[in-house]
Amino acid sequence: MDIDVLGALDVRENGVSVAPTAPKPRQVLALLALHADRVVPVASLIEELWSDRPPRSARTTLQTYVLQLRELIAAALARGTGQQSGAEPERRSAKDVLLTLPGGYLLSSDGGASDIREFERLAGLGYRAMDAGDFAGASRTLTAALDLWSGSAFADVQTGIQLAMEAKRLDESRLCALDQRIEADLRLGRHREVLAELTVLTSRYRTHENLHAQFMIALHRSGRRGEALDVYLQLRTILGRELGLEPSPRLSRLQHSILMATPETTPGPAAPARAARAAHVPPAGPLAPTH
Repeated sequence: MDIDVLGALDVRENGVSVAPTAPKPRQVLALLALHADRVVPVASLIEELWSDRPPRSARTTLQTYVLQLRELIAAALARGTGQQSGAEPERRSAKDVLLTLPGGYLLSSDGGASDIREFERLAGLGYRAMDAGDFAGASRTLTAALDLWSGSAFADVQTGIQLAMEAKRLDESRLCALDQRIEADLRLGRHREVLAELTVLTSRYRTHENLHAQFMIALHRSGRRGEALDVYLQLRTILGRELGLEPSPRLSRLQHSILMATPETTPGPAAPARAARAAHVPPAGPLAPTH
């Protein structure tokens, strides 16, 4: 089974999509796919579907959604079996793919591809390359990790409490990888190449100090010192107006170095790649109900 959630939900068995179009069965599949090969408690699925106000028939309705998913899986398995020839095909049933286990359900990927797992693997390699000073390798590997994304996580899924929290975690992991990839590119002297990207990112993340610091460095090293100072002033205004804060001492030092026209302005990442990697750990299992 191949699983993609870093964008639109796509779950394929034998190359055939098993993702339903109905919103709630789709939610169930998304949460099971996110935690593939691990038991997802019934209580977590119920919380995802109905928050803290489940109907009396919640368990029965959930069983109906699981049955619908198994029907889609069975159809995909049948199609795959029909395409095989020669040796006797391995016989798997829908219940072997979507298992009922004590306390919950488990979606078996059977060793298939998962964009989340591949993203975590590549991002981890990229962070280790940053720690080792291999900026070219870090940029290349983190770019490959980021290329797995086609939009926000679970972009076409109606999300409840569980999926919304996981989507936020995944998007934060994506931002960490992006931050480190830009840092690697700056270390490689690719200042002009990252300007357009940083223009968009600093508009989207208006209080993210490290992205603004990277933007200031890229502008300064591209001969646009005045614009680099404007970025600082705009951030200072936003931080003061919206959060009642001043820019960090690190950012203030960067502004001062640009004012003094220091040829090489390199504040370094706001947090080492080691810290970014620590924040980028996949969940140990599905979250317990929050209420």
